[in-house]
Amino acid sequence: MNVPNQITISRIFLIPLFMVFLLVPFNWGEIRLFGADIPAAHLTAALIFIAAASTDWLDGYYARKFNLVTNMGKFLDPLADKLLITAAFVALVELGMFPAWAAVLILSREFAVTGLRLVASAGGEVIAASNWGKWKTVSQIVAASAIMLHNTIFAAMNIPFDTVMIYVAVVLTMFSGWDYFAKNKHVLSGSA
Repeated sequence: MNVPNQITISRIFLIPLFMVFLLVPFNWGEIRLFGADIPAAHLTAALIFIAAASTDWLDGYYARKFNLVTNMGKFLDPLADKLLITAAFVALVELGMFPAWAAVLILSREFAVTGLRLVASAGGEVIAASNWGKWKTVSQIVAASAIMLHNTIFAAMNIPFDTVMIYVAVVLTMFSGWDYFAKNKHVLSGSA
């Protein structure tokens, strides 16, 4: 259990905390930021979510810098990402802030790639995150953050940045899923 893996696990432990602030109807009033009124609880949830998402970069940085890349880390890191994203999108669907169709597409891809990773691991192979997978994760984090922040900054300019990011996240999610399966089809054919 090295430092990068501990950072990854901290990301998992932040999930229930951000969900409490997002879903429990705290009545703290609203805060006006850059032309958007944001419930204070949503702002708090967004900041916790962004902090948790930032640990993805931090654990990877430490793992590479100090040569602490492990199979456990290769497994835990994408799992923590999936748990964080799943929690965010399911909660946002519950609040009516994220379209269910987009959540179904994104989460279906996440489960499919997780299944691919499980099949690969049964054969002694670890499928690490690809660059497309990393961009997919970034787009999902940006989309969820923009929605939780009620399109702050862009609301004053009447730019639907949060909506645009939903579509970007869906497209990158679908493409990265296709990329994982195309590059690792040998895992499913049994010729690994």
